[in-house]
Amino acid sequence: MSTSGIALVLAIAPKRFRGLSEIGLAVFLLDLIFFCFITVAILVRFGLYRHTLQRAFTRPSEALFVPTLLLSVCAILANVAEYGRLFLSRQTMRIGGPMAEFLEVAFWVYLAVTFVFSVGQYHLLFTVKEERRLLPSAMTPAWILPIFPVMLAGTLAGAATRSLPGERALAVACAGLAAQGLGFMISVFFYSTYLSRLMAYGLPAQRPGMFIAVGPPSFTCAALLSLAGEMPRVFSELQTAGPGTRGGVLVADITGRGGDLATLATAVRLGAIASAVFLLGLSFWFFASASLASLAGMPDRRFHLSWWGLVFPNVGLVIASIRIGAAFGSHGVLWMATVMTAGLALGWAFIAYRCIRAVYKREIVWPGHDEDEA
Repeated sequence: MSTSGIALVLAIAPKRFRGLSEIGLAVFLLDLIFFCFITVAILVRFGLYRHTLQRAFTRPSEALFVPTLLLSVCAILANVAEYGRLFLSRQTMRIGGPMAEFLEVAFWVYLAVTFVFSVGQYHLLFTVKEERRLLPSAMTPAWILPIFPVMLAGTLAGAATRSLPGERALAVACAGLAAQGLGFMISVFFYSTYLSRLMAYGLPAQRPGMFIAVGPPSFTCAALLSLAGEMPRVFSELQTAGPGTRGGVLVADITGRGGDLATLATAVRLGAIASAVFLLGLSFWFFASASLASLAGMPDRRFHLSWWGLVFPNVGLVIASIRIGAAFGSHGVLWMATVMTAGLALGWAFIAYRCIRAVYKREIVWPGHDEDEA
């Protein structure tokens, strides 16, 4: 997830230099290697130790992280869309072209799978044996993870609508917006428990995991801006298509009442910008809170896989900053986002080093560690 996130921000970084796209593509290809290797390794584990498959979905210490598979798939699809626009031919990436067909199908399949998964995963967590129940005293933002993949359907919708014709783009945008709202609202409900836990029981031992709370508002901010940016084109195409289409009925009704589609598109875009700025403050507060908690020190200084939480959720904050900077035409915000991109890449490199070092020293991915500790 973190590696694909770095590739994504490198693909859309506003202040670029020659070769940056190629570096980003190399990181993305590295991510594909990681994804394939880790997936095969997990399948081998389930094959050799079949009892661990059921345990992975019912033991909270593991079950909360099963959704990272779907998050990784979404990040890969978003990278395919971005690097397709950078390196593939215009014919492939044109409106209604082959890549558009692929992204549309991928979006609908992803949305269906993640929605069903989120309902099923939370049901399993709601019904686990009492001795394995998650307690408010141990609440972390990781409780949000089962709903996270549904929420990122909004981000994927933003990538897909850019290559889809009007009516199909509107359908994907509406479904993506509904999914984004679902994921964000469920996350907000969990935030109340999370903040209550911090007030009553103090900071968690593994504090980089606190950065997960940055993800929902920041990815929602980025998705709103991405979807709203396509609305002027979508409304225009729907008007041309006429009232015989589903989306055309909406447009015909607006224009029939004396409405102006250009004004409507501008209003939608301004509403998205206002909502995005509103959410950016929440994202930055969680970022500052997690940063201060991490800098204050951790009782357990050993490397833990939760350290990767410092990267992927903050990818959303960087993307949101880039989108807002572009919407306002602010070079200051865009430069800030560029600096954040560089800092995120350095953070990824440091955590990757510590991860490799931890494996070498048998601190993780070794009998008696990781899920075996639970």
